[in-house]
Amino acid sequence: MSGVVEVKWVWLFLDTVETDAGPSWEFWRQVTGSTLSPTRGERSEFATFLPSQGDPWIKVQAVQSGGGVHLDLDVDNPRLAAAEAAALGATELGTIDDETGSPGVVIMATPGGQTFCFTTHRGERAAQVREGIETIVDQVCLDLPELSYAVDAVFWHELTGWELGHGSHREFSFLRRPDHLPVRVLLQRLDERDGLARAHVDLACVDRSATRAQHEALGAGFVADGRGWTVMSDPVGRHYCLTDRDPATGIRPAVTERAEPSW
Repeated sequence: MSGVVEVKWVWLFLDTVETDAGPSWEFWRQVTGSTLSPTRGERSEFATFLPSQGDPWIKVQAVQSGGGVHLDLDVDNPRLAAAEAAALGATELGTIDDETGSPGVVIMATPGGQTFCFTTHRGERAAQVREGIETIVDQVCLDLPELSYAVDAVFWHELTGWELGHGSHREFSFLRRPDHLPVRVLLQRLDERDGLARAHVDLACVDRSATRAQHEALGAGFVADGRGWTVMSDPVGRHYCLTDRDPATGIRPAVTERAEPSW
């Protein structure tokens, strides 16, 4: 099935309250082994993590309140993509004009209330070569209350055209994105009837225990262990997960490509 928009690239965005931005950015820079780009924006609130190879896929933003994680979807025409998403039940929250005065960024909310953005594609297309690496930030998990879960799963599937898969744990589903895109998308049904939709990032790890120790040495804290994952808290309190997935393929060892890739 073809989606109503063609997603050319996916950005994982870490949003952090301004007073915590410095420690947060430095922690995630070290975790990803990246170089921080020069800052940009009126308040120097944006930056990009530049990997040693391939095109970047992680950006950071210092915000005045709130914080969290969201996705930016690169498309040819953000305004047209926003109209298509609205027809599927999304809500437009605002725009940010580019240097030509056209909407370079359109801020949206899914039918379940999760924020994401359409952004103008600038040519990124080559993901990092992942063979031989020990760990990678490669997945966003959309954490959805029960009333939002089904409607948002259908929304993302219809918007992108990506196959919606279901795994062995009933609370998870996933979108099978094209192989060249750098960010996987997992959806989790929370044990909440309604409430705020949110998101967290997942890392694929060759050795989850060793990665946990490395992160703790950088200031992260242990929260809980799950079925194939460890919940961690970064130095400013953002939760994220270390998962038993192959960094090169994104799937658990001995799980076929047609199977659920994360849990």
